[in-house]
Amino acid sequence: MAKPLRTPLRTVEARPNAESLVKPGELVDLIEVTPLTLNDRRIYNLLLENAWDAIDKPVTHVIAKAALRGSHNSNDRLGESLERLMSAIVKVAVTRDGEAAVERVQLLGGNLEALKANGLIEYEIPARLRRIIGDSTVFARLQREVMFALSSKYALTLYEMVQKRGNLRWKASERLSLDSLRGILGVPRGKLTSWSNLRLRAIDPAVAEVSALSDYVVEVEPIKTGRAVTHVELRWWRKDGDATAAADRALQFSRVGRRPRAEGRAEELAEAGLRPRPGWLDRMGVPLRTETYETARLRHPGYDIYQIESEWRSWAAGKPAADDPDRAFLAFFRKFAEANPL
Repeated sequence: MAKPLRTPLRTVEARPNAESLVKPGELVDLIEVTPLTLNDRRIYNLLLENAWDAIDKPVTHVIAKAALRGSHNSNDRLGESLERLMSAIVKVAVTRDGEAAVERVQLLGGNLEALKANGLIEYEIPARLRRIIGDSTVFARLQREVMFALSSKYALTLYEMVQKRGNLRWKASERLSLDSLRGILGVPRGKLTSWSNLRLRAIDPAVAEVSALSDYVVEVEPIKTGRAVTHVELRWWRKDGDATAAADRALQFSRVGRRPRAEGRAEELAEAGLRPRPGWLDRMGVPLRTETYETARLRHPGYDIYQIESEWRSWAAGKPAADDPDRAFLAFFRKFAEANPL
């Protein structure tokens, strides 16, 4: 007798944690009609996270301005970001009545900002967007540290694209039209119109940063139709333990030096005299092997692997170190799946 198909994990059932947040896949591969800045995108991710427990409900969400402002952005700049998010129109690929469709939605609804510097912001998620999020079954898990380390909106968007696709079991590449890639990256109309400029100014720096700071190595290769580049092939693969540790170390360098390091411009670093911060400890412990993630994916399809890894590491904190962390994680995963069947 054939086993019944597992119900896919709904995006709203995935949980953020101390290290990462969840972003619906439909909000990753957006086609921006109104381009946003790097800061706008970070703020929007934080607004989604703050609303997550009731993100598909018609309620008003509240967040402290300080949680969005960070240490360098004034309230005026925060207000400008909120206004751009309110006016941003995006195109989302959806399925309605079994057919592919494009839905045009606003990213952010009405909001109320207290005038005092340490005040609150009340905001709403638009109704059509709530429906899209409620129906979503594909998502990206974004590491906070990486999200704030990336230095351009193109790098952040590429990182989100790879995080969305990284859990796909039998897929490690995707072909995209050049127009689609421009739209997803949010390249303003009339800017970087040639492939050479787009690659030099947007794609190559983003690939270098994401490959240096995230869990994946990324490639974007051009595909020509005749003499013109019309498509690209996006490829990704998870790093092994040594490369993952190197990415963790890269996050500890001064923000000023991250991009030249990622792009291999060592002479600029030498001139700046940049060094890693001393005393850093790897808070995530021993990295797991790539094969361990693949085994977990095959044994327990439908589960959010990285959420369970985070729970395992929290559970293991303070306990004696395991002789074989990979086997220990898989054993924890098995017990978790038995106790929490899909």
